[in-house]
Amino acid sequence: MKTLLVLVLCSLAVATEAAQPVGDYPAQDGLFVEKEQASSVVRQRRAAGELTLTQLESLKEVCEANLACEDMMDISGIIAAYTAYYGPIPY
Repeated sequence: MKTLLVLVLCSLAVATEAAQPVGDYPAQDGLFVEKEQASSVVRQRRAAGELTLTQLESLKEVCEANLACEDMMDISGIIAAYTAYYGPIPY
């Protein structure tokens, strides 16, 4: 019953949006910015070698919980082991 209610409300919202003329939407000035301005606002991803000791220790603690990751960490290093088992480094 709840699913039916959600579907009805969604279809009502779509029908309402579709009924508005295109000219009624406000102009979106400032939607695009220059590359230099965007790069100063958006955080740049760091290279793996630029991690702080605290960040490396945090990755090590996560990897130590998994025996296979811990073994790989001893052989290939923490960054390779973490990436292999948990995906990209979150920071």
